[in-house]
Amino acid sequence: MEGTSSYGAGITHALQDNGIHAVEVNRPDRSARRRQGKSDPLDAYSAARAVLAGHGLAVPKDAHTGALKALLIARRGAIKARTAAINQIKDLLVTAPAELRERHRRYPTTLRLVEALGRCRPSAHDDPTAVSVLIACKALAQRIEFLERQDRELTAEIDTLTTTLNPALRAAYGVGPDTAAQLLITAGTNAHRLRSEAAFAMLAGAAPIPASSGKTSRHRLSRGGDRAANNALHRIAVVRWSHDPRTRDYVARQLTAGRSKKDILRLLKRAIAREMFKHLTAPCPIDDYSDLRPTRQARNITLATVAEHFGVWPNDISRLERGLRRDDNLAAAYRTWLNTHYIDAA
Repeated sequence: MEGTSSYGAGITHALQDNGIHAVEVNRPDRSARRRQGKSDPLDAYSAARAVLAGHGLAVPKDAHTGALKALLIARRGAIKARTAAINQIKDLLVTAPAELRERHRRYPTTLRLVEALGRCRPSAHDDPTAVSVLIACKALAQRIEFLERQDRELTAEIDTLTTTLNPALRAAYGVGPDTAAQLLITAGTNAHRLRSEAAFAMLAGAAPIPASSGKTSRHRLSRGGDRAANNALHRIAVVRWSHDPRTRDYVARQLTAGRSKKDILRLLKRAIAREMFKHLTAPCPIDDYSDLRPTRQARNITLATVAEHFGVWPNDISRLERGLRRDDNLAAAYRTWLNTHYIDAA
């Protein structure tokens, strides 16, 4: 089948439901298509030749991938429409009457501006131009608030689905609902689609490509593959570069060794691709933190006491207890300390 995740999805699922083995083939080579032309019979012959040669075959993605893709498309559409509405508001205020422009210039953030425009009363003005501009801005502000609610709801649905499908991937440092969903969509929730870790790196555009010339010996990232998956790896790398102590230490060592930040980012993305491949192909159980808060409350221990003992902020302990932050080392030490504190207190 060609296009098992698009126009061929229906017949692919029907074949699989009836126990018929189906494989996905790549579209015909563009140069061959230009030479031979295009028609359904020609495409069918090309697909048959590809199957007989065993070239460019893949296992179709399962239905869970389609569910994630639908939610992710809706969320990204809401974010794109929200950004467009914000830009439209700012454009309208640039050419608005001076009174409106000066009044709304004092808001320090876009969020405050949107809230103020959503509560404004256009009928309180006498100038017809000001009334029209405020009506338009109020409609856009209400649209933004609606899209923000959609974003939160869709993100919660994506988070629930990704956590159910692959809790280890979702719990990895720097992997949020959006990035986890994109990696699952790219790889497919059926892990046997990926032949090797190197193949996944090439698929995600994180494979090192030689770019040497003369006495210069270097590599660059692949510009092929799924660019959305590459963007997910990039965001994970940026988050770890900013907040993960181990990654920051690694970056410091590489900078001392004379590597550029671009080369370090390439190495990080390749290492993250290796880690993500393990999570995608061999999902493992993760530590459950749900026992920490009831145990602490049963011991009558405050968050401030725990935070002071471990040298972190109380909010970090609260997020750890609610499963919003993953730190297995801190959780294990916290659990041991709670039991020891109870024994000492007794």
